[in-house]
Amino acid sequence: MIRFTNVTKSFARGGTALHDVSLFVAKGEFVFFTGESGAGKSTLLKHVYMDHRPTSGEVRVGGYKSNEVSQRDVAKLRRKLGIVFQDFRLLEDRTAEANVAFALQVIGAPKAAIRDRVARALHQVGLVTKATSMPSELSGGERQRVAIARAIVNDPFVLVADEPTGNLDDRASRGVFELLTQINARGTAVLMATHDVELMRRADFRTVELAHGRVIHDTGGDVGTLPLVEER
Repeated sequence: MIRFTNVTKSFARGGTALHDVSLFVAKGEFVFFTGESGAGKSTLLKHVYMDHRPTSGEVRVGGYKSNEVSQRDVAKLRRKLGIVFQDFRLLEDRTAEANVAFALQVIGAPKAAIRDRVARALHQVGLVTKATSMPSELSGGERQRVAIARAIVNDPFVLVADEPTGNLDDRASRGVFELLTQINARGTAVLMATHDVELMRRADFRTVELAHGRVIHDTGGDVGTLPLVEER
């Protein structure tokens, strides 16, 4: 479903962020990406939703190839992905439900369907009673749950979570992680960048460790040799 083949990413002023990275993520898999700050985790994830393109090598996400995809196709791809950031990135002047609805509005979803889909997403993250709350009225954990609801309202086949617990206390972190595992159990692949060693130890998921832009450890073993599943 997702394949990196000898991917190197260099920046004109920032050096090389990824060095010859090859890996495969299977449909429905949960994968931790870990490593010190600057190891290349965020850069790698940005290649999944094609915010970055490789300097050399190739990234395939479903049926989309980094060396062939147009900006129009990137927009199509992102409609099938969910993306969650450490800093939530909520619209502060809109309620929780309006933040979630916005993800549907920007892709032109039918108005008649938006209300039900938003309600379902908020129910899934346990925030039905907070639907009309403003972000400023929510705790950090609740704000991240709204961000996750926004990310899953389109029923993505992949959820990319870049340090989703980085700004949360231990209790909120556990709650958000439990929610991500529930989403994964329903068939959505989850790619999660994290520094939280204890959280990774508590879960029996594949872990990919990066250092200086290289994959130095991958508990997935030979998963990178599996055939690519084309999906659009």
